Amino acid sequence: MRTAYLGTSEFAATVLRRLADSPHRPALVVTPPDRRQGRGRKVKPPPAAAAARELGLELLQAENVNDEAALERIRAAAPAAVLVCAFGQLIREPLLSEFPMLNVHPSLLPRWRGAAPIERAVMAGDEVTGVCVMQLTAGLDSGPVALVEEVPIDPDEDFAALSARLAAAGGDLLVRALDLQAAGALELAEQDEAGVTYAEKIEPAERRLDPERPAPELAAKVRALTPHVGAYLDLPDGERLGVRRAKAVEEKVGPGRLAVVDGALLLGCGEGSLQLEVVQSAGGKPMAADAYLRGHPLPGS
Repeated sequence: MRTAYLGTSEFAATVLRRLADSPHRPALVVTPPDRRQGRGRKVKPPPAAAAARELGLELLQAENVNDEAALERIRAAAPAAVLVCAFGQLIREPLLSEFPMLNVHPSLLPRWRGAAPIERAVMAGDEVTGVCVMQLTAGLDSGPVALVEEVPIDPDEDFAALSARLAAAGGDLLVRALDLQAAGALELAEQDEAGVTYAEKIEPAERRLDPERPAPELAAKVRALTPHVGAYLDLPDGERLGVRRAKAVEEKVGPGRLAVVDGALLLGCGEGSLQLEVVQSAGGKPMAADAYLRGHPLPGS
């Protein structure tokens, strides 16, 4: 089946690579333009754009996919279906209705509609999530669903690991959906509105680890935000300490207090303690907590 593909992120790049290795190899890939990224603010392409170039696919980088110039490029590609994955731009009419549109979404819809479904699933302590292929509609991830695959969340799994597994599953699921669509056998089912939850965008304030909260909750937050967003702890001297890996332990330390117990760096919490395993000082690189302590005094001591 002839397709066009709209995607941006590393997740979208993984799905694109799987799609390009199928009979549904895209005739056109659309991504946003290159942006300044990272601490060095160097101009870099979106991961999906870099993947398209590596794969030798025709690429359009559009500020707004709904502009007439972008629409004309998509029409010229003559896709039988337009595929969307982690694209980040709102798709409006007439594009929305001009082509059959399938979207890859990393959650078990209707749970976790919205911008941050993987992060919210981990933060909520969900034991299972998954990926859906759905029909794109004007609503927020509210279209009918074609295929679903459940993916268990490992207890110690962070965003990076879970996202990679979901992307691999999403690529396979999308190819399966296109095979069915080409055969005229793809069926859609409306979502149960009673089960809807929303995965709101991660706000800057949510990155802060509040020691008044239970340690298991903070450990889940660290996993959910690693490595792309990053959780942090406010230190007594006003600095921030990034926390890249941590786990909840039963050792009791006063809430907000940092202590070294049997060689482990612990943060006292409202319930239990958070063992800080990999940390990152301001302007530094992530390092094991014991290495950090060799070069820094115990914060608050």
